[in-house]
Amino acid sequence: MDLAQSRDIMVESQVRTADVTDTRILRAMRHLPRERFAPAQKRALAYADLEIEVADGRFLMRPRDLAKLIQALAPQPHERGLEIAGATGYGAAVLAACCKEVVALEPDGDLSFAARTALESAAVANVKTVSTAVAEGWKGEAPYDVMLLNGAAEVVPDAWLKQLAPGGRLGVIVREGHAGAARIYTRTDDAIAYRTVFDAFPPLAPGLAKPRGFAF
Repeated sequence: MDLAQSRDIMVESQVRTADVTDTRILRAMRHLPRERFAPAQKRALAYADLEIEVADGRFLMRPRDLAKLIQALAPQPHERGLEIAGATGYGAAVLAACCKEVVALEPDGDLSFAARTALESAAVANVKTVSTAVAEGWKGEAPYDVMLLNGAAEVVPDAWLKQLAPGGRLGVIVREGHAGAARIYTRTDDAIAYRTVFDAFPPLAPGLAKPRGFAF
């Protein structure tokens, strides 16, 4: 398999056709070895138009959805980012191509270690990996200018919104049943507002489902 050619095909057939025009994102996806962020048995699927399962119930987002979400966040070179539930860190690596530095938060210690290994292998030096429950965010290095969730959520924790800097943006795909839409939350001095930017329905990230009621 010609991996460089596979990356080009992914960008041309999945990402550019989804109206992603940010050259930083396109360049990062052409050069980052996505196969290194996938388990050995899934590497043949690294450039397919699907979510890649990297552990039981844990996925990397489709390239299209990730690229569109980062573009909608409009990250700037001087800004700091946080990727939440980043799994093996591919999303953090793409975001880091657009930001000064990124924190990659992953609740599973094994996946966090895998992310650190993959990021080092891909020579991504401006990402720091940390591990804690996703709903908590990462308060120790807040506030952040841009934040994104790798996956979907049925609830958006208040902790995330509180960790946004003034003018900061949070990208989350919110699921309602089988439907989902990407939202960009923006913080002003005294309020939070959001806009919907595209439809998508990736798997739920851990700990972000609505509490289920009892059935009798």
